Amino acid sequence: MAAEVDVERLTTAIEDFNPIFIRLPSVRRFNFSTLSVLHTLSRSGPLRLTDLLATEQLKQPALTSLVTKLEQDGLLQRRPDPTDGRAMLLSLTRAGRQVVRSRHTERVTKLSRLVDRLTPEERDILASSIDVLNRLTEIAAEERL
Repeated sequence: MAAEVDVERLTTAIEDFNPIFIRLPSVRRFNFSTLSVLHTLSRSGPLRLTDLLATEQLKQPALTSLVTKLEQDGLLQRRPDPTDGRAMLLSLTRAGRQVVRSRHTERVTKLSRLVDRLTPEERDILASSIDVLNRLTEIAAEERL
């Protein structure tokens, strides 16, 4: 029989952990929207602005302004969509990919220090949770949450 999941407690745990996780990297600080766009393009790009709009919690004028700033900062680039000459595809530049990589690397390092402080039993539980969290991410993507 499957164990009951205390979703209220899970939600609180994620809400409490998320700010810690977000702040782990100390390299080059960015606001949440910027990081979200960089992360989305690193995982799913190149994307049209309209596709990016579906994943970000921004209105089109704000996202357009953010994309323009990221392009000016050399972190993303626009190029014509080969399937539709009227549309543009957004993708990370080398510098944008480096930002994402360096933040990931620093998170791995700092999170490793935290994980090392867990008991062996706690590390076993955490290890078995990785696939479940990945599956929840897949389900959310399918439902476009």
